Amino acid sequence: MGGGLPSLGPRGEGWFIGQLAFLAAIVLAPGVAWPEPVSTTARWTGIVLLLAGLGLAGRGVLDLGANLTPFPRPRPTGALVERGIYGILRHPIYAGLMLLAAGWSLMRPSGVGVLLSLALVAFLDLKARREEQFLAATFPGYAAYRRRTSRFIPRVY
Repeated sequence: MGGGLPSLGPRGEGWFIGQLAFLAAIVLAPGVAWPEPVSTTARWTGIVLLLAGLGLAGRGVLDLGANLTPFPRPRPTGALVERGIYGILRHPIYAGLMLLAAGWSLMRPSGVGVLLSLALVAFLDLKARREEQFLAATFPGYAAYRRRTSRFIPRVY
């Protein structure tokens, strides 16, 4: 364990399984009929968030290239990526997943999905913190990168 957060497997497999479980629960959460104009506003907000999440996560995947892994521990032959979207955010794929989940839940609409999306945000924040412990132990330049780059929201967090 590092900093109180468990590894959940040699590469952090348990964190990935937890992430998949949250995403499946959000997709399968029951939808409800919200009154107008809330329903239409939620639907369009959801579509925008979903598309933004797809774009952000997709850019993160492209910029990581061969370094991509679903697990918090980096690949043994991996490199620290600081270019592209990673020059702005340390975890754009997680941020994209958060937007996707919220967008899906609003688009459907699903109050349960919105609550699960909030829980996913907390879970992915913990997963990112554990990943950062692995990255700091692997890459000597990670501490400097972490100081100059936001985790999920540019210049905010």
